[in-house]
Amino acid sequence: MIALGRELAARDHDVTLQTWTRWRDDVQAQGMTFAAAPEYQPFPTGARPLSPYQAVLRATQDTLPLVRSVAPDAIVADILTLAPALAGELENVPVATLIPHLDPRMPPGSPPFSCGARLPRSAPGRALWRGLHPLLRRGLQLGRRQLNETRSRLGLPALERVHGGISVQLCLVATFPQLEYPRDWPAHTHVVGPLLWEPPADDVSIAGGDEPLVLIAPSTSQDTEQRLLRAALDGLAAMPVRVLASTNRRLPAPPFVAPANAQLVDWLSYGQAMPACDVVVCHGGHGTVARALASGCVVVVVPAAGDMNENAARIDWAGAGVRLPRRLVGARALSLAVGRALARPELLRRAAQMRAWAAEHDAAARAAQLVEALAATSRGSGSSGPSARSASR
Repeated sequence: MIALGRELAARDHDVTLQTWTRWRDDVQAQGMTFAAAPEYQPFPTGARPLSPYQAVLRATQDTLPLVRSVAPDAIVADILTLAPALAGELENVPVATLIPHLDPRMPPGSPPFSCGARLPRSAPGRALWRGLHPLLRRGLQLGRRQLNETRSRLGLPALERVHGGISVQLCLVATFPQLEYPRDWPAHTHVVGPLLWEPPADDVSIAGGDEPLVLIAPSTSQDTEQRLLRAALDGLAAMPVRVLASTNRRLPAPPFVAPANAQLVDWLSYGQAMPACDVVVCHGGHGTVARALASGCVVVVVPAAGDMNENAARIDWAGAGVRLPRRLVGARALSLAVGRALARPELLRRAAQMRAWAAEHDAAARAAQLVEALAATSRGSGSSGPSARSASR
């Protein structure tokens, strides 16, 4: 969202970005106005019984004054952030949805999103997943009813469609089209490419040498014991590679000494480091995967949770890397996976192709153009200019 807002601000638009206060300085540094978002417990607990949709109702009511104050020509809301989208609908403001990862709406005959299964290659496989469709549909219908209860309390009409949190005016899918399964996309949905931004970080001097450079980039939210980091350092210690590894400011306990061919740092800029790398070993968060592919790196994915399983399946399907099940994490398995990533020329070629695609397609510029066109509809004009105002969250 910051990448999109930065591009809109650079195009002389007034951009207000509503998010958590921890991002205030970064938002303002990119030329945007910061607005603090309501911060609630998103899922119910014994101490905090507020349900997700109760939180959405409350957050929408708290966001309405901001929308009225900014009076935007368009609102861009994250797929998981319903409050600004609902507030925009209440104020008759055009609303776009930003999906900052793979589109969770799966084409017919596909496995459920995030289960880690690949697109089937045979008619029996497609039939198997179609057989599970009624069960999945019941879950989507439950979500539709819950959202409609919230909409009713806000005075908004009920929706007949599922995925009601995704705009039918404009949907921006911020991932590589090479990672999306073939389908007939709705006219309002655009796969623009990954929107890349990262906080500023100190430069890291990478040790020189002729050996391939492998970056170990563990998740910032998963694997608290640093199993992946430990296994990768152990497994690569005897390989003819240079290793650059980050603890992501989470020192392993007990601490350990990096092998002779490894450089262990507390934090580093992926934007600076990855273009120099040949392979990236990670848990498969979309931001890390997208940055690695945009840098031309083959990705070794060890999915930990959530959509990491889906990202790993798409990497495998697209021929851009190697996936290793979490249960198999170990020094020997990581050594074999990295060796495979370096030895298979088709993986290296695919990574280079995706780097070339990213260089030729400015995702932020394309997304900004689409938001400008949406904003123009609210002003009754066929073109957009510097007077357009956008509020994003």
